[in-house]
Amino acid sequence: MATLRDILRRINSVKSTRQITKAMKMVAAAQLRKAQIQAEQSRPYAEKMSDMLGHLSAASTDKLSHPYFEKRDVKKQTLVLMTSDRGLCGAFNSNMIRRAEKWLSERDPEKTELVCVGRRGHLYFRKRQWTISEVYNDFNAEMKFTMVRGLVDYLTNRFVDGQTDEIYLLYTKFISTAKTIPTLEKYLNIDRPESEEGKAVGAYIFEPTPDAIFSNLLPRYALVRLQSALADSFASEHATRMMAMTLATNNAGEMIDALTLKYNKARQAAITTEILEVVGGAEALKA
Repeated sequence: MATLRDILRRINSVKSTRQITKAMKMVAAAQLRKAQIQAEQSRPYAEKMSDMLGHLSAASTDKLSHPYFEKRDVKKQTLVLMTSDRGLCGAFNSNMIRRAEKWLSERDPEKTELVCVGRRGHLYFRKRQWTISEVYNDFNAEMKFTMVRGLVDYLTNRFVDGQTDEIYLLYTKFISTAKTIPTLEKYLNIDRPESEEGKAVGAYIFEPTPDAIFSNLLPRYALVRLQSALADSFASEHATRMMAMTLATNNAGEMIDALTLKYNKARQAAITTEILEVVGGAEALKA
């Protein structure tokens, strides 16, 4: 049976843990506000870029020949897995890894490779059968444009050079603080949008040429899409970490209350025992 000193030591330990989780919750909340603004601002821009690409592509009468539109026989596929660099963020990483395992289980390991964005995904897959072509471990849930540009260049160059035939993004889409959704999207090749039958297409004058316009537009489109996915992933990580630390803080408070009650009962029992011993000794002296 635990002594009063053991219970008191446990209470102090849980209080220290609660202070840590409360501080981490406040830090995550502050980071979430910034990441949420980035995600909400980048998403409409990416959608408008996609709409503009679709309109220009549908209005062009020429056959576009940009490498990003190239559709090849799939001999190699690449999955860009976005996880966190740090833990203590609830089910964020486990959901991503579970979704990645499901997608990979339907593929041939010799024809599939991984690009791990985040240390947790790399730590999980590095000892498994899947090939990891590149790792990006230093984002720390912050939008670093130099690293984003490097990742985009790596993926697009790998696709253009024929080292991979399809690239997919697996990230967590941020809906709200309490809701995030694992999302799988095709990154490259880009499916050329076609105009719907019977739907009028606006008249466009291409200057200088459609190929020149798309040569400038598509690299920006690839950058915006990846940047938007990263912004969603970072916001989701901060949201899940804030929720996890909130629950941990609440659980610590409940544990402190339970231990305090246990401490008081044990203390009352000890006092009662001492009183009985004093009374028993006094009665023995009278006898």
